[in-house]
Amino acid sequence: MSTSTPKLAKGEAPARLTPTSKEIPFSDARVRDPSVDYLRAFIVLLVLLHHSVLAYATFWSAQPRIFTVTPAPVVDPQRWGGFDLLVLFNDTFFMALLFLLSGLFVWPSLERKGGARFLHDRILRLGLPFAVAVGLLMPLAYFPSYAATGADPGFLAYARAWLSLGFWPSGPAWFIWLLLVFDAVVAGTYVLRRRRNAKARTGGNFGVYGRPTAFVATLIVVSALVYIPMELAFGAERWLTLGPFSFQASRLLLYAAYFLIGLRIGASGTELGFLARRWPAWAAAGLAAYALRVAVLITLVLPVADAHRPLPLTFRLLSGLTFVLCCGTISFAFLAFFRRFVVAHHPAFDSLSVSSYGMYLIHYPIVVWLQYALLTVALSPIAKGTIVFVAAVGFSWGTVVALRRVPVVTRVL
Repeated sequence: MSTSTPKLAKGEAPARLTPTSKEIPFSDARVRDPSVDYLRAFIVLLVLLHHSVLAYATFWSAQPRIFTVTPAPVVDPQRWGGFDLLVLFNDTFFMALLFLLSGLFVWPSLERKGGARFLHDRILRLGLPFAVAVGLLMPLAYFPSYAATGADPGFLAYARAWLSLGFWPSGPAWFIWLLLVFDAVVAGTYVLRRRRNAKARTGGNFGVYGRPTAFVATLIVVSALVYIPMELAFGAERWLTLGPFSFQASRLLLYAAYFLIGLRIGASGTELGFLARRWPAWAAAGLAAYALRVAVLITLVLPVADAHRPLPLTFRLLSGLTFVLCCGTISFAFLAFFRRFVVAHHPAFDSLSVSSYGMYLIHYPIVVWLQYALLTVALSPIAKGTIVFVAAVGFSWGTVVALRRVPVVTRVL
């Protein structure tokens, strides 16, 4: 990490250059950074919460009577509009931030292992779990959606219905294979670069250190340039599938951009302590951006969509701009918050952190089966969503802790 003192704006206090527990350079692989580890675990909990309440959001008309794959495999008759706001909030940032966090340690890992070993390890840790999740867990996860149609509950009937879909649903595991692709591209680029120049290294901190506002503004501009054209071409919600491989078309380049930003921050050895010092401002910016997005959707987008009319270009542009604005500001608000307040390890949070990847992989069938079990139970949607979330966290966490006692599994999870 560069030790030169950055140029300060007028009136700005000089930043402390001595790393503290909340200012660990990402290139220092010898030290586990609790702020990053716990933020990643927190995002996984948001994923579990997101899926737990989807059945109780008001986006859906009713449970489909024909077996098909939808964002909510189970649609409960008891629903609450407050979950719509939660789902929308999560959807604006959490997967992009997860890609950024995944990119932080890629370059230090490449430097330690080299391209071939790095890719081998990523195939083991990402490719193998993806195959298991898609091949075994996803058919199990979507069976309640099939059973809710009232069709023949037999195994062969379900197998025929599954194969007649025309593709193999991957559920949340889409993130795993796409991350593996990003890792493979970076590893290949790393190897080619080293062959051309054995002394090639990354540059400095490219303006991140000491200028967070300019950096996030640049990120938002880049996000708009890669997201909005894709949204105009494919639509915001379209997914492209090939067998078990699927991704949200409009967000492919956005996720790649966040992954590369994370990689670049990690490669430059930059710590994000400067974000922590202004965390209230970042939190306010994230909330303001989200309020603006909700206002645009309620006043402009939803009335047109409810009338089944094509959305005017200006409305689509505004929607896209508010989306990337939310994505950038909320992501860095959470980075700032965790960088500020998470300064030490705690045994329970460490357990959650090391289990979070496995929880992401296995939680989906647990969530969907719990939602299916509560379909006919006379409870409020808030109570049902809470039960599903708490039980899903407990079951998935406990299962992963038990699985990780097996040495072979520990290498993967």
